[in-house]
Amino acid sequence: MRRLLMVILACAALAAPAAAAPGTMHAYSFTSIDGEPMPMSGFAGQAVLVVNTASFCGFTPQYGALQKVFETYRDRGFVVLGVPSNDFGGQEPGTAAEIKQFCEVNFAVDFPLTEKQVVKGEAAHPFFRAVVTELGPDAAPRWNFHKFLVAPDGRLVGSWPSRVEPDAPEVISAIETVLPR
Repeated sequence: MRRLLMVILACAALAAPAAAAPGTMHAYSFTSIDGEPMPMSGFAGQAVLVVNTASFCGFTPQYGALQKVFETYRDRGFVVLGVPSNDFGGQEPGTAAEIKQFCEVNFAVDFPLTEKQVVKGEAAHPFFRAVVTELGPDAAPRWNFHKFLVAPDGRLVGSWPSRVEPDAPEVISAIETVLPR
């Protein structure tokens, strides 16, 4: 009986999701645009491009390139995570439902989006504060569509400012380097 209990406990431990590794970006959590928990640990084993987004910005057309990169690499373990923010010029004033509809209708976005977040300063979401701690103050988003690449093991491995397109050679090269094999 004791041996059966040990086997059951071992199987349960294997079936349980892995805990977020401390000191990695998997330790952070968002809420989805639909109000559901969205822990970064749920993306363990996948490369994630985290992008602070806005609907009414000169860089908003990057949603199209983000969707294309997502479609190209998603079957290989890649995710784009859009994080709407109203921090820069009030360019994301909408509600969650309005943001989601805008993205779906105008850019056919089907990659995950979070609830609107603060991404700069002391009030920033913990993920973005961790980016600054890890990469330094120059890595903080200075405008909409700043991009951060998280490796499948949760390490922060890249950062690109707004002007760098999601499909720029340096972004694609970094994504391909960390994709699960």
